[in-house]
Amino acid sequence: MGKECSEPVTQMHLKPKMTVGELVSAMGEAGAYNGGALSRAAGIYEAMLREKNTTKFFGLAGAMVPAGMGGVVSDLVEGGHIDVLVSTGANLTHDIIEAIGCRHFHGTAFCDDVELRHEEINRIYDVYLPNKAFEHFEEFMQNVFSELEPDSTISISDLLNHIGTRTKSGILHTAAIKKIPVYCPAVQDSMVGLQYWLFSQTNNVTVDAFADMPALMDRCFTAQKAGALLVGGGVPKNFILQSMLMTPNGFDYAVQLTGDRPDLGGLSGATLDEARSWGKITEEAQAVTVYGDATITLPLLVAAVLERMHHG
Repeated sequence: MGKECSEPVTQMHLKPKMTVGELVSAMGEAGAYNGGALSRAAGIYEAMLREKNTTKFFGLAGAMVPAGMGGVVSDLVEGGHIDVLVSTGANLTHDIIEAIGCRHFHGTAFCDDVELRHEEINRIYDVYLPNKAFEHFEEFMQNVFSELEPDSTISISDLLNHIGTRTKSGILHTAAIKKIPVYCPAVQDSMVGLQYWLFSQTNNVTVDAFADMPALMDRCFTAQKAGALLVGGGVPKNFILQSMLMTPNGFDYAVQLTGDRPDLGGLSGATLDEARSWGKITEEAQAVTVYGDATITLPLLVAAVLERMHHG
């Protein structure tokens, strides 16, 4: 047989008390489809975390916090596995909502949305969030914004850090404690942005959308190596990958978890190989895309890699 047929597929056998790490390794030995891709992603992510000189970026898009994934991200920040976090404003909105004591609830995607509207319940696929949560959110945000110095200018990351220092849990809170920058370049596209607009109608505090760029670019220019774990796509994915375009560097490690297709030409489904053509990822980079629901692939990936790190 030729070189192409040198590695046979190993049939998977599941056992009682099998760990997540053992399961993902078995998926790698089977090696097919996105199970195989997830196993390769675990190897790349582990290498990225073990490499001491690698600056670790994390991109968070999609409704991950309403789906309970915010705790995974917060724990990664707590464990020192994220150096730079880029998120959508929506995820940070829901992070704040949870941090101030409001909750998301299990619902169903098969429902009468007009009836939910009358009951003042907002639906995120099969997750419900009552309007009451946004009332508490508005009160909290306006109080937090009122603490800003009048006639001042603040960056988006400093604004988010300020919010994080006023909460007691969650992604922003943990990032503030760990001094990890959180970037949200499309913050206007969220309830955080709407609340800030409301505040700005009677207060003069300027949020400078470009003020974050010097620190981010300095980080990219000085990075000996760079790695990225991208959950979903959108603005966080592009903001992270394009950050290297102004430097002679590129990402050495990259893992993308997405449910979007590449053949439609959208950024969220674009392969990481495509990013090599732009120079965002180096020619020699270890990179893989895992297609599937990130509420499945993210916990499996992180749990398997943390297990490996724990055992040496």
